Amino acid sequence: MNIRNLFLQHVAQTSPAPVGLHITSAKGSYLYDADGKAYLDLIGGISVCNIGHCHPAVVDAVKQQAEKYMHVMVYGELVQSPQVLYAQLLTKHLPPSLDCVYFTNSGTEATEGAIKLAKRITGRTDIIACNNSYHGSTTGALSLMGDEYWRNAFRPLMPGVWHYDYNSKELIEAINENTACVVVETVQAEAGVIEPKTEWIKALRKKCTETGALLVFDEIQCGFGRTCELWGFEHYNVVPDILLLGKALGGGMPLGAFISSHQHMQAFTDNPVLGHITTFGGHPVSCAAGMAAMQVLLNENIIQQVESKAALFKSLLAHPTIKAVRSKGLLMAIEMESAEKVMQVLSNCIDKGVFSDWFLFASNCIRIAPPLNITEEEIRKACEVLIDCINYLK
Repeated sequence: MNIRNLFLQHVAQTSPAPVGLHITSAKGSYLYDADGKAYLDLIGGISVCNIGHCHPAVVDAVKQQAEKYMHVMVYGELVQSPQVLYAQLLTKHLPPSLDCVYFTNSGTEATEGAIKLAKRITGRTDIIACNNSYHGSTTGALSLMGDEYWRNAFRPLMPGVWHYDYNSKELIEAINENTACVVVETVQAEAGVIEPKTEWIKALRKKCTETGALLVFDEIQCGFGRTCELWGFEHYNVVPDILLLGKALGGGMPLGAFISSHQHMQAFTDNPVLGHITTFGGHPVSCAAGMAAMQVLLNENIIQQVESKAALFKSLLAHPTIKAVRSKGLLMAIEMESAEKVMQVLSNCIDKGVFSDWFLFASNCIRIAPPLNITEEEIRKACEVLIDCINYLK
């Protein structure tokens, strides 16, 4: 059997028609298949590869750490330099109240940890989340997901979760003394790139403070420079009680984290002891890779160029068939007339060597989330192909 048939038979499938490209290598902004065909990657592993694929600094960090040690013992008992140094780097670039990091394997697990921490600190059980929100696929995170299509097949889910529209007055009014936490994306990604109104997110912070509810910001997709700032919440001058990170956090390796104050994190140390544990969370190789990637991001003037690159994308994506282009930095949604037209464009783009995707709650939108160090030449090439494929729509 060839590798594609083995893939279909032995690897669990999550859709009836997987893209099925056999990728054998990746470098910079490009993926390469088994036939040597290059694909310009406009999604960067879903906002993971913010400094491109196989950056030499990240590859070197992985090699060096793997030669020292990989897994040694359950997280939190042994001092592991990659964890410690990466936590120090992260907190150095965060507000003082976010000074303690719990590393996980993924963004989804960061959501789960934050739910437990909020309940433990407040002694409350109710959680408020948003319609069209995405925070992961495990049972707790799925309970927060703001779309019944994905939730319904797996009920019963976690009780006490209430959903309201993003940017709505009703969400603010619903926060009360029974609310353990409010979990929101700093920019709603899977909804098709929806920004919060500044006055709304400030009112959200105020109401959480007044009621004692914890404010949790999910920056799993929009962190690490994607929105033109290192962290999305910097645009609004609002600081969360708990921050969720993932995707780009590991520089291409699996890694997530929830970050809060040292005082809050002590809630996991007793009554019960080992209040939250993980076997592989904060794996030393993943932490070494993530730290190397973050240092590249900070030192190579990458974030400072995001705004101009986003503007170039938008200027080149003018077409009567495109209904809108929504953007927060290099997290972009190209809104089309229908999901069917989006799928046609995506299929045509693959034929022409450009790889992109759609959004869970906005299937009529094309996702644009390339490596942040994509070049202007690559942007022009991508937009030329996109417009060409749109012109071929039936």
